[in-house]
Amino acid sequence: MTTSAAPLPKPRRPWTRGRIATHAFLAFMTILWLIPLVYAVLASLRDYQYTAEHGYLSFGGFTLNNYVTAWQVGEFAQKFLNSAIITIPAVALTLFLASMVAFVLARFNWTFNIVMLGAFTAGNLLPPQALLIPVYKMFQAFEVPFWFSASGTLLNSYWGLIAVNVGFQIGFCTFVLSNYMKALPKEIYESAMVDGASIWQQYWKLTLPLCRPSLAALATLEITWIYNEFFWATVLLQNGDLFPITSSLTNLSGAFFTDNNLVAAGAVMIALPTIIIYFALQKHFVAGLTVGATKG
Repeated sequence: MTTSAAPLPKPRRPWTRGRIATHAFLAFMTILWLIPLVYAVLASLRDYQYTAEHGYLSFGGFTLNNYVTAWQVGEFAQKFLNSAIITIPAVALTLFLASMVAFVLARFNWTFNIVMLGAFTAGNLLPPQALLIPVYKMFQAFEVPFWFSASGTLLNSYWGLIAVNVGFQIGFCTFVLSNYMKALPKEIYESAMVDGASIWQQYWKLTLPLCRPSLAALATLEITWIYNEFFWATVLLQNGDLFPITSSLTNLSGAFFTDNNLVAAGAVMIALPTIIIYFALQKHFVAGLTVGATKG
């Protein structure tokens, strides 16, 4: 009776000068990157009176009153709900529509594939400020039922803001997903066709499960971008009660005086959802970014 030998441990890489320099540089950049975040957290936990007396670089006077005050004054409960109403449908629609377009561009060899992909990505090259007036006029002239929007148009409506976010983000997602889908083996689609799978089944049951890492990576990016977007909200929303969470920071700033510790507490609370989502999807996010990196 023979027993299998235990696997040999991997040899450790020697600490060369280049490797030491690389690790030292990465550690320095990490610390440099974390300084503003750490300072914002410390500032949010300090009382303003203590800071005014001992300076912004002091250590002490910790309290949670800034978070309570920021939550109440900034109306964070309502604004978080508004951001969820805008972000969740916008991200879902963006990924769904982009995956459908990417599937067609990756699976079917048409003459105008490159032209279609260029048309979808061209919108990302234009600055939003250049499209401000045309989009505003278009939404103002587009009449909808009052049950769809209280204004009778797409202005001052969540749906108008969702449509703008989808329109601006779908090009980037299509570009990423189409490249990912082109890397999938064609043999699996040939086998699916032999088994009688329709085009919809190939997309829904075969392609989307295989694209889970890239979809998770894009979902993390899109949630961050759409959640933090405030430009189009100020243009298309006229009712302050509909504004997203990014508007709460303006409510914490006074006309003649601004409590920076209070603003720091609000900024930390606003950043928490995106940080939580990143850590929740971190495994898929990294896999989506590194997929294909080892393919020759």
